[in-house]
Parts: sequence; C-alpha cells; structure tokens
Amino acid sequence: MNQKKNIGLNAILSRFQLGEIALEEAVTIIESTNGFLTTASTTTDIDREKRCGLPEVIYCESKTAEQIIEVVRVLRERVGIAFGTRCSPEKSATVCKEFPEADYDPLSRTIRVGDRVENWTEIRTGIIAAGTSDLPVAEEAARTLETFGAPVQRVTDVGVAGIHRLLAHQKTLDEVGVLIVVAGMEGALPSVVGGITRQPLIAVPTSVGYGTALNGFTPLLGMLTSCASGITVVNIDNGFGAAAAAMRILKAIVESAAKK
Repeated sequence: MNQKKNIGLNAILSRFQLGEIALEEAVTIIESTNGFLTTASTTTDIDREKRCGLPEVIYCESKTAEQIIEVVRVLRERVGIAFGTRCSPEKSATVCKEFPEADYDPLSRTIRVGDRVENWTEIRTGIIAAGTSDLPVAEEAARTLETFGAPVQRVTDVGVAGIHRLLAHQKTLDEVGVLIVVAGMEGALPSVVGGITRQPLIAVPTSVGYGTALNGFTPLLGMLTSCASGITVVNIDNGFGAAAAAMRILKAIVESAAKK
C-alpha cells in the first residue's frame, strides 16, 4: 500500500503548508484513506466517532505492545486522543516509554494518550459496584466515560449482603441520569437497584464469586432473568461495553434536548 495513505492528517496539511505537495495531491491522500488508516499490522477506524458517537478504542489484551503503539500513534494524530482497555502493566510500560504523556490506570487496566475530552453534558452516570472485588470492571466503565467527556458518580461496596449500605445512597441514585450496576456472585444488585430507580440501567456481571458463580455465568443469567423490568445486560466483565451503552443514551438525551 502507498505509504502516503498512512500519513496523519496533521502531517499532510503541514506538507501542503510547506509547499512539499500540491493541494490536489493533499486532497487525494486524505480522500484515499476511506475513513481508515492502515499501518504495518493494523487498520484503524478514524471515522467511528462520526458514525457511532465514540472513537475507536484499542482492545489491548490480544495485541502486542508494538501493535498498540501503532494504533495509538494514528488515533493520537487523527482523532486527538487514544484510549485502550485491558492493557497489562508490562505492555503499558512499553507504551508509556513511547508516549511519556500517557496515563495508565492499573486498577482498570486502561491507558490514555492525550487529554480527556471536555465534558459535553452535566448528566452524571452512576457507577454502582457491589463489592471492592468488582472495582476493576467498574473503573473500566468509569475511566471510559470520563475520558470521553461524560461525568460519573461512583458508589462502591454496596452489595445486597448489606442492603442498608445501598439504601444510604438513595439520594445519589435519584440524581444521576444513567446507572451502571456491576456485580458478581449471584448478581442480584441490578434487580434491587432496578426496583428502586427509574433511570436507564445497564447491568454488568463480573467473574467474581465462588465455584457455582461459574466465572460470571451465574450473575449473567441472574441479570438476564431479573424481575426488575427494563434492565439492559452486557457481557461478563464488560465495563467498557456498559460505558459505551451509557454514552449512546446520554448523547441521545443531549441531542434530543438540543432540537427542542
């Protein structure tokens, strides 16, 4: 593939400004990307935010550090920010060496290169974690939302084994606009929260729990069969997916309000 297709937009415009390429050539290079850029081993979707409201996010777990760096470089240059999930400490060390400004959070295993997006809504997403063992998944959701301009309100360690802890936060539950409820074990917390709140609720089962929790399948099935109606359920340990669902809801609310 022509290497010119891999040149970032800033670099293309800089070359045009310096007189190194003509306007027609710059336009051809930009248009030839077709909304994505291909590097040595990756093809990065640079138009995803335009289509879906959220830029491409790097799933780091199955990638090498070098592949992550390739995508970070493209997203940083073309989108302005690069965000990765499931990034191990070992891989993050390599990425941070390449990008000293990178911000790595070991609890959520997320990494960000570039400044957080300025908040575009005042509506907070409440992120409710049943126990401290569920925090890595809850923080994956929180860091995703905060990175892309959506404020969050955290409520932690309020599982159903001590339901009074949850009820003490009723005012907070009432004030947030969207709820993400993260729980393992038997996965009962979303049903309880869904029974005392009216906001859109996204349930996240975690792989936390003893033997018959089956690495998250028991809470997953419990959430899918919740007696509290209207609950949305994402995959096991998928804090990022819950955040993306919340972003879609929030953007629909904001865009609808703007049309009135």
